[in-house]
Amino acid sequence: MNAYKNLLTPDQQRRLRALDAWHQILDDAQLRMDCPDTYHEELLRQADEMDRLGIVTWTEWRDLRREADQAYLRAVAGEDYH
Repeated sequence: MNAYKNLLTPDQQRRLRALDAWHQILDDAQLRMDCPDTYHEELLRQADEMDRLGIVTWTEWRDLRREADQAYLRAVAGEDYH
């Protein structure tokens, strides 16, 4: 078991935790249905923070924001209710 311990650097672990947190918000159907604006703002805030901290590249930041925008548009269209 120790052979797999610490395969990731602390920066890689931080990156994975940050991206995981972002995807958990993306998948939060309850927040998306209850308050699409807050849902969208939180996704954008987290993407911007990852960019500010240098966790993601500019291209990854742009893709996260695009995905957030698309998810928001689906939310306000009521996709979760169908």
